[in-house]
Amino acid sequence: MTLRLTAWRDSLLAKTALLFVLWLVLCIPLSEILGLIRERGDSQRSAAEELAQTHVGAQTLAAPYLLVPYVERWREPVRDDKGQITGEELRQRQDVAIVFPKTQTMQGTLATQERYRGIFKVPFYRLTAKVQGEIPPFDVDSLPHSVEGSQIEVGGEAGAPVLVLSMSDLRGLEGAPQLEAAGQALTLERGLPRAAAQSALAAGSVQAALSGQALDTWQQGQALPYVLDMTLAGQSHLAVAPLGEDTTAQLSSSWPHPGFGGRFLAAERTVSDTGFEAHWRISSLTTQARAQLAAALKQEKAANLERLETFDVTLTQPVNVYSMSERAAKYGGLFIALVIMAAFMVELFKRLRLHPVQYGLVGLSIAVFFLLLLALSEKMAFAWAYAGAAAASVALLGLYFSAVLGGAQRGGALAAYVAVLYAALYGLLASENNALLLGALLVFAMLAALMLGTRHVDWWQLGGGKERGIEPPDFPERG
Repeated sequence: MTLRLTAWRDSLLAKTALLFVLWLVLCIPLSEILGLIRERGDSQRSAAEELAQTHVGAQTLAAPYLLVPYVERWREPVRDDKGQITGEELRQRQDVAIVFPKTQTMQGTLATQERYRGIFKVPFYRLTAKVQGEIPPFDVDSLPHSVEGSQIEVGGEAGAPVLVLSMSDLRGLEGAPQLEAAGQALTLERGLPRAAAQSALAAGSVQAALSGQALDTWQQGQALPYVLDMTLAGQSHLAVAPLGEDTTAQLSSSWPHPGFGGRFLAAERTVSDTGFEAHWRISSLTTQARAQLAAALKQEKAANLERLETFDVTLTQPVNVYSMSERAAKYGGLFIALVIMAAFMVELFKRLRLHPVQYGLVGLSIAVFFLLLLALSEKMAFAWAYAGAAAASVALLGLYFSAVLGGAQRGGALAAYVAVLYAALYGLLASENNALLLGALLVFAMLAALMLGTRHVDWWQLGGGKERGIEPPDFPERG
């Protein structure tokens, strides 16, 4: 009896170990499918990058602000080889001073559209905005002297002050922006003043020199009101730098899935199926955007608008099919294990004989579900793709289980069990914030059902099948 008991234990352990090895093997195609999902996600990002290169990319807007070119002159002594002063030499340097708005108000509308690169679609927007504000009076005496006793000249050789619009991608400008200052229409041209021409911001900036009534107002030491009307196209993401001492902004769109980010979240926002509307109110006391822009203006390399503190709006996709498919595939190993475990329980309780190849085919059908989900989700809405892939998988397993388990009732029961698993998985995907909790509850529920359902099972009797000729051991009763 001891030998027969040992043989039974070895047989049961061998079957369990074989199924465990089979599960590990099935994780290989599952990992390949997970890698394919990530590769397709990378292809989507590459498509967005290609569209950014050929059309326009995400935009960061800083506009408008005033640049005041000036020339600083001073005299330096000229010395001979013996260090004796033999005369004086006139030196000068050119620079710009930056003046930010005292107040700035922005009202804009984002009209959206989707562009395609192959099968991948990327959202774009067209911002139609009106920006109004006031540049405070400028005091020439406030300009810093790099050399003691130097003289600073504004205007003249240095050039007229200019209002500047800076953005990440100048290609996004649709038509010429309409800029007025003190009632005077100004003409825009590309670049920055000569003193700032080497700045890294120059490539994405346009300037308008003050002229007429605008120049007279500025020279008289008065505040300079301005109005800017512009249309700016961009891809997915819009960021705006708050440059005023007090900045208020209002953006609206028909896009129903906005993402709000950046350094400052919207003070008020309304999101519905018909679009969104958001309002911001920002004080210069709470942001370093002005100092960051002034520093970027002085740099020739590694300076860009993306480093500024901004308030942002992103046109997010309602469902990212690749992130959803990847999240689903991460549960693939658990799903294969749960289905194999259920089939193994039926084999034991009903005293059937299932071959490892049959277990392997069942596991592969679960893995193929995730591949089918990925393929369908690229062609239709994710919910419909999931429903179609799950229905096909459940139908296949129902037919297969009905054949190998010797009855439609058993096959239907296991197919229903798989359908419940797929429904639970969709619940996990739909509730991203509670995914960990729901996943833990699912595993606990499955384990609890297995333990409670088999708590009265005599495993010795169950494992000693008649066809094996193995008798369960007789244990002495304990008083």
